[in-house]
Amino acid sequence: MYPIVGIPEDAMATTTIQMRAKGSLTIPADLRQRYGLDEGDVFSLVDLGDGSFFLTPRVSIVPKLVAELETMRDEAGLSVDDLLEGLPEARRQLYEERLRRGA
Repeated sequence: MYPIVGIPEDAMATTTIQMRAKGSLTIPADLRQRYGLDEGDVFSLVDLGDGSFFLTPRVSIVPKLVAELETMRDEAGLSVDDLLEGLPEARRQLYEERLRRGA
C-alpha cells in the first residue's frame, strides 16, 4: 500500500501507451473492461503542471437517475402509461405554482 494516498500497490500498475497521429490514446482492453469504459465515454484530463497528466472518466449521472426513477415507479406500482396519463395535470399544477411565485 502507498502510505501517503492509501492506494493498494496493485492498483497503481503502469502501462505504456502510444499517442496516435491525431492525438488519440488507446486505453488497454483490460482496463476498459475492469472499469466499464465504452467508446464515446467522456474523460477529464488534468494538467498537473510538471508534464504529468491525470485522466479520469466523467461518469454520467443519467443512467443512475433513470434506474432510481424506474425503481420508484415500480415501487409505486405505476406503468409508463400511468405516468404519461398524469403528465398534463402535473404540468398544469407546475405552471400554476410558478405563476403564484412570480406574482
